[in-house]
This record gives sequence, structure tokens and C-alpha cells, in this order.
Amino acid sequence: MLTKDNVIKTLSKFPENFTLDELVDKLIFMDKVERGLEQSLANKVYAQEEAKKRLSKWLK
Repeated sequence: MLTKDNVIKTLSKFPENFTLDELVDKLIFMDKVERGLEQSLANKVYAQEEAKKRLSKWLK
């Protein structure tokens, strides 16, 4: 989950002029990274071989 402080820090690094799309893209990216880190800490990840097996099933 994003925190208000992290959003404010990120926003302060943006240039004076930016598009809403740029901001939304950055926030989505931050959220995905945060979720991935949380999943990793909770050991909710797949080993590379397991991921390859799952991917091959999806691509059939």
C-alpha cells in the first residue's frame, strides 16, 4: 500500500510541469513495486522453474 509520505516524496521529485498521465503511471509503478516487495516478504513468490511451468501453461 502506498503511503501519503511516499506519494509526497515522489511528487516533490517531479518537474514543475508534468501531465496527469505521468503522475498516474508513476503511482501505479510504485504501487506494483510495493506489492511485489510485500509478496516477497510474505514468501508469496514462485521459483524460476515454477514460474516457467506456469507461463508455458498460459501460453498454450
